Formats: sequence, structure tokens, C-alpha cells
Amino acid sequence: METPVDVTRMRLVGGNIALDLVNTRSGPPVGPPDDDVLTGYPELVAWGAYTGVLDKPEAAALRRLSRADPAGARAAFGLSLRIRDDIDEVFRAVASGRSPTAPALTRLRDHETEALGHAHLDGDNGFGWTWRADRTLARPVRPVVHAAVELLTAGTLDRIKACEGCRFLFTDESKNRSRRWCSMDDCGKSAKIRRYVAARRTRRTAHG
Repeated sequence: METPVDVTRMRLVGGNIALDLVNTRSGPPVGPPDDDVLTGYPELVAWGAYTGVLDKPEAAALRRLSRADPAGARAAFGLSLRIRDDIDEVFRAVASGRSPTAPALTRLRDHETEALGHAHLDGDNGFGWTWRADRTLARPVRPVVHAAVELLTAGTLDRIKACEGCRFLFTDESKNRSRRWCSMDDCGKSAKIRRYVAARRTRRTAHG
């Protein structure tokens, strides 16, 4: 199956794969999302391949497995959406300066326990967790969960921000930590245009 166009067009601006999963839903900065590129298990696999979570052989194997076990694929997709909700809840709280709720942290811990249960330590290039031997349908989200926990426990939390122009989350790697937009090419440019239009309107009013 070819990679769905919507998935390949999404912007990977989170700076962390866990935030990029959150950003598969788009919309205004306040209120519910208005679009979602993850509409089914094939899109989840396509997203994993697009982001590098899965290599091409892994993605192809998961597509074959999902066709052989559609009920399992639906269950794995449902799990991925719950994981996305939990990561979203945790890091949206962090971005706003609040502490995540205990239930959300507990769910994230449980997701991590499950993910590590399907991982093994790889010492090829320094020791680290890998899911290359994982042949289960939930394979695409396992490293994402681990990335979320690592970001939460070892990351610089005051660099995690919410875009002022949309609902995307990102890590601010600017030197003075002044980044306000998920992308200057999109939300940043739109904000500049709005300010320009407002300034012209103000000038016309002043000279009217």
C-alpha cells in the first residue's frame, strides 16, 4: 500500500517523535483539533515509515500482518490513539507550566512498561533499547512511548512549548528560548501577515 498523501505532507516540527505523534492532529491553539492524519492502521504504519520509526521492511511486514489480522490491527490502532491522547495530555500540561495529572502519568508508565516488554538491548552502537525484533501490530508506537518517557524524565522541560498559532507542540532549541511558532514558514508567516494587515488598517484609520 502506498503512503497516504496526508501523512507525507505533515510537518515534523516537534523535535521529538513523541511530540510529532501528538502533532498528527491539527487545529487552532485553543479548542478541539479539526483534522487528523491518522485515520486507520495503514496511516499509522505510513506515519511510522515517514518519521523513521519503521524501516521499509518493517512497514511492509506490518501491512501484511494487518491484512491477515484486521481485528488485531484495529485494536493496535485504537491503542495508538489512546497513547497519543496520553502523551498529548502530559506534554500540553508541561508546555503550559502545569504538572501532568497522576492518572495520565500512570497511563504513560503502563504504556512504557508494555513497550519495554517488547524491546531488547542493542549494543551495536552503544547500548540502547530497540524494537527491531518486535513483530506485533503495536510496533509503530512502542519507540514513541519510550521517547515520551525519556523526554519527560531527562529532557529540558522548559523548552517544551505550544505553538501560538496552532495546536502543535514542539521543543524550543533556540539559544534564547524565544521560539513562539511550530514553524516560521507556516504559523510564523501567518502571524506576520496578520500584524502587517492590522498595522495597515491602523494607519489608514489614523489618516482617514
